[in-house]
Amino acid sequence: MKGRDLPSYVHRRKRDGKLLFRKRYGAKITEITMQTQFPASAPIPFALHQERERLLNAPAPVVHGSTFSHVIDRYERSPEFVRLAPRTKADYRKHLSFLDEKIGHLEPKSIERFHVIQWRDTWAKKSPHTANYRLRILKIVMERAIDFGLLPTGGNRAKGVSEVKYEKRERLPWPDELIGAAREAADQRTRLLFELLLGTGQRIGDVLKMKWSDYDGEAISVRQAKTKTNLWIPAPQMLLQALANAPRRSVFILTNHAGTGPWSYRGAADGMMTLRRKIGAEAYDIHALRYTATAELARAGLEDDLIMAITGHKTHKMVQLYAGAARQKARARVANAAREQNKDRT
Repeated sequence: MKGRDLPSYVHRRKRDGKLLFRKRYGAKITEITMQTQFPASAPIPFALHQERERLLNAPAPVVHGSTFSHVIDRYERSPEFVRLAPRTKADYRKHLSFLDEKIGHLEPKSIERFHVIQWRDTWAKKSPHTANYRLRILKIVMERAIDFGLLPTGGNRAKGVSEVKYEKRERLPWPDELIGAAREAADQRTRLLFELLLGTGQRIGDVLKMKWSDYDGEAISVRQAKTKTNLWIPAPQMLLQALANAPRRSVFILTNHAGTGPWSYRGAADGMMTLRRKIGAEAYDIHALRYTATAELARAGLEDDLIMAITGHKTHKMVQLYAGAARQKARARVANAAREQNKDRT
């Protein structure tokens, strides 16, 4: 049987007649000796096609090397990484790619604590926030190097290295006047996105996945990608109106222009940025609308458990972070009113 008669990705090595599966993974061509072997003169057995299909659909094989790059490769294929929420996975991959490019050629055992500190300080010159995130990813990969037998237990030299301290810019809720301006200036699709973000208090990734089947005419059902929490969120009046006016061009509430799938994160972010620039709201980003929703609930005098029933926050600490300023203002007003009332009595 001639080599060209073999299925694609399968070829017969000339020197010994072995059948190999050959495929390009990224920049590398990998060859795997097939379990199904038969003489060149024999017809192709069905088992060869079955094995070929299995190899085509299998994850790219991982070469078990000893460099930091190999550890990253194995970590990205691990169940732990696969189970991460899509947005978290995307964030991790950005930093993993950076580390792979810069230090992928090193062996984990050659990385010392002073190296990690030097890298952290260099990264922090550009962005302390990025430096801290990258440090966390480095610690994770070094732990995986221990799991893969490339470092001894306790050999993670990044562990214990402190993050850079810096003054974080506080994220502020949208002011009422800018909320009103956004509603006036937004086009229909961006207005619907705005109302979904504000009305449900959910992260943009979860909002973009919402389908019309999740909406029962009163509330929207959400499964949060980050927390895996299932929520049933009653829609406030402004959101109900926006949903009633929205065309149903797709199974997704927020659809792309072709109506074939959800609005992309990049497209939605660009739409919101255009609106923010139009009304002078550059200082108030998309995630600030989640803060705004939490703040509105806090101003209504609701306790943490009721707020968490809407926002899906998992801890009281997070509710206090999001609602702290609004709750303090509301309580200060009550306290001041009580003080003035007491003065009148005296």
